[in-house]
This record gives sequence, C-alpha cells and structure tokens, in this order.
Amino acid sequence: MEIGFLTESDRARWEVLARGKDAHFEVERADEAYERTWRRLLDDDRTRGIAARLNGEVVGAAHYLFHASIWYAAKCYLADLFVDPTVRRRGIATVMIDWVARDAKEQGFPGLYWNTLADAPARALYDRVGKYHEGLIHYSYRRDRD
Repeated sequence: MEIGFLTESDRARWEVLARGKDAHFEVERADEAYERTWRRLLDDDRTRGIAARLNGEVVGAAHYLFHASIWYAAKCYLADLFVDPTVRRRGIATVMIDWVARDAKEQGFPGLYWNTLADAPARALYDRVGKYHEGLIHYSYRRDRD
C-alpha cells in the first residue's frame, strides 16, 4: 500500500469514493460541490487530500485542513476519511490517520482531531488511535430558528 497526496489522475476514482461516502451518510451534493472540493484539495495550501493506493488503484482518501487555535498549538482537522468497502479492515484507515498526523506535525500543526457519529462502525479504530472526549457535544448554528 502507498499513501500520497491526491493528484489530477486520481480525480475519477476519488469522486467514486466520495460519492459512495455521501450515499452512505445520505448526503446529497451538487456536481459543482465535488468539483469545488477537488480544486480546493489540490490548490489550497491549508486544505489537503491524500489517497491510499493498492496496486496503483485509489482505495481510500482523507481530507484535512490546518487552522490556528486560540488557546492551544495550531490544529489539524481530519474532515473526511473513507476506504472502499471491499478493502476495509486491512489497516488502511489506520495508516492514513498516522500519515495525516505526521504531515500535520511536520507542517507545524501538532494537534489532530476529528468528529464522528456515535454509532460509526469505525469507532473501534478511532478509540484505538485517538482520545475520546466523554461528554463533548457538537453544535452547529441554526440559521432557521426564527
């Protein structure tokens, strides 16, 4: 297995995986959203995308971004991590998380964090490689409350 930054030649396979992830979570996006995200992953120096490749084929991807923190050292947010269902449970996601953590540290962003659903199948992995923050509740601002 090889891990490396996404390249232009990964576009088609990346979109298949991204759309599969979105379908799993019942998220609908316009085609323009995939194009915009793809461009951001390749062109923005604070937003990155990596691919896991088996025999040259992209079988996993991760998206992450760097940002400042008010009280702590700069942070890296792992926004997405997905692996083709046909090759799951082979350690690919673990290697990808470790790769992101190493890249973030090398870029001066030592803190790495992510969010997941309480019932996510990948929780076993996340509990092994990360620290669970009991009681932490995530909110999103509701603009439609009035």
